[in-house]
Amino acid sequence: MKIINTTNAPAPIGPYSQSVLANGTLYVSGQIPLDPGTGELVAGEIEDETRQVMQNIEAILEEAGASFSKVAKCSIFVKNMADFGRINAVYGEYFKENPPARETVEVSGLPKGVNVEISCIAIP
Repeated sequence: MKIINTTNAPAPIGPYSQSVLANGTLYVSGQIPLDPGTGELVAGEIEDETRQVMQNIEAILEEAGASFSKVAKCSIFVKNMADFGRINAVYGEYFKENPPARETVEVSGLPKGVNVEISCIAIP
């Protein structure tokens, strides 16, 4: 196993790594809309939160030598399923061709009270 972290994504807020490469598979921990430069939550519309989450994932993928085209699976956790369409629109900007497998689950709460968290599995 190899731990892969980057300063271009937020530092973990608990006892976990940003990502782990194991047997040729990259497991990216759930990302929330934290700005890696300030450590502050991105406030605003759900689209702004989702875009920051995707930028955080992109930074981790790049550090591992991967990209969104190498993502096989995503898990999306949302606080309110009514936001799904708006989240999905931003998410779709990052997967223009051959989107990965995915599930979207409404949850009662997420770290730091955010509205969206996304994790993924990639093959770099």
